[in-house]
Amino acid sequence: MAKVDSNNKKKDRGNSRAVGRMMRVSPIKLNYEAKAIRGKNVDDALSYLEFSKRRISLQVKKILESAIANAENNHSLDVDRLYIDEAYVGKNMVMKRWRPRARGRAAKILKPFSQITIILKEKIQKED
Repeated sequence: MAKVDSNNKKKDRGNSRAVGRMMRVSPIKLNYEAKAIRGKNVDDALSYLEFSKRRISLQVKKILESAIANAENNHSLDVDRLYIDEAYVGKNMVMKRWRPRARGRAAKILKPFSQITIILKEKIQKED
């Protein structure tokens, strides 16, 4: 399970964030989900992640829900006007394992971990 972290140091009006760390998936695979939700409305992103066939999408959905809760409770933003401003992926720890090969040799098995940061902003309504 991914550890969810929220950054409350900067109480910047208009944005909220949540960080999911130690996600057991490669950063390349996690970046597919980040690209898919970047720039979307929160409702559209939640429905996309709900019905996505990728294994990691439910964990990304939990992190997005955490960012929404941070926006509502810590920054008092309107949930209906939120959209995903930034969603980016970073590398984390790599577990190294060994597999026996022919003639007494060994081959590396790398099991990467990733982290994802989701930043939400509130859409500004234009007055005519």
